[in-house]
Amino acid sequence: MNVKTIAVIGAGSMGHQIAMLSALAGYKTNLQDLKNEALEKAKLDLTKIMDKWVAKEKITIEAKDQAFENLFFTTDIREAAGQADLVIEAVVEKLEVKREVFAELDQIVPSHTVLATNSSTIVSSLIADATSRPDKVCNMHFFFPPLVMDCVEVVKGEHTSDQTAQLAMEICSQLNRTAVLLQKEISGFIANRILFAIQKEAMALYEGGYANYKDIDKITRKALSHPIGPFELMDLSGIDVGYYVMQQQYAETGDPKDKPSKTITEKVEAGELGRKTGKGFYEYGTKVNR
Repeated sequence: MNVKTIAVIGAGSMGHQIAMLSALAGYKTNLQDLKNEALEKAKLDLTKIMDKWVAKEKITIEAKDQAFENLFFTTDIREAAGQADLVIEAVVEKLEVKREVFAELDQIVPSHTVLATNSSTIVSSLIADATSRPDKVCNMHFFFPPLVMDCVEVVKGEHTSDQTAQLAMEICSQLNRTAVLLQKEISGFIANRILFAIQKEAMALYEGGYANYKDIDKITRKALSHPIGPFELMDLSGIDVGYYVMQQQYAETGDPKDKPSKTITEKVEAGELGRKTGKGFYEYGTKVNR
C-alpha cells in the first residue's frame, strides 16, 4: 500500500514526536488532539527541538522547514484521519479510552486504512474488536522520547494480517527507526516487561527501607551501566503513565503484585508526576545529584 498521509491521535509527550518523525520522513502528517492548548504546546516544543537539531547540524534548516510544512495541527479527528492511510493512536493509557477512539476512527477512515496503537502495554486484541477491521489493527510501540529512541515494537496479534504487520514494519523503516516484530501478543511486550521488573524491584527496595531512591538510581547507573536510574526514568516518562499501566495490568491479571505501589499512588494523587509537573521523586529546576 502506498502510504501518503499519516494521522497521529493525541499530541502528548509521545504523539507530537511521532508526528514529527512522520513529517521528517516526508509524509503529510495530521496531529490531532481534543485540546487546542495541547496542540500549541506540541508546536512550541517541536520548534525548540528542531531549532536545536539545526544548531547542532543534525538537520538543515531546509529540512526543518519542510517538516513543518508537512505537519498539520487540528482538534478535528475527522479532518485529521478522514484521508489517512495509517493512523497511530497515542492517547492516554486507558483501555476504555482507546476503544472509544478506535471505534470512532473506524467510522471515519477509508476502508484500506491501518489503525495502530502506540500503547506501551495494552495488546491490540483488546482494542481490535471495537472496529470492523481487526485484520488492520496492530501495535506500533515507540519508545520515549520518539525523536531520540531508535526502536519500535510492532506486535502482531492473531487478528492482525501479515500485510498489516509488514506495512507497520516498512513505515518504521521510512521513519528511520529500527522495528522489531513480535509474532505473539503479551501484555507489556518485551522492553517494558524487563523494565517493569527492574522498577518493581527498585520500588520494593525503596519502600522496604534498604536504600533511598537516589542511591538506588546511583547503583543502577554505576554498577549496571544503565544511562538513567529507575526513579529518574519514572520521572522522565511520567509517574502517571506507569500508574495507568499498572492499573491495566492488574485489571488483566487480578494479581495484587501488579497493582500500583503505595508510593506511586501517593505521587499521582499529589500531582507529583515527574519532570512535566516540576516534581516527582526529584525536584526540577535543580540539578539531580549524581
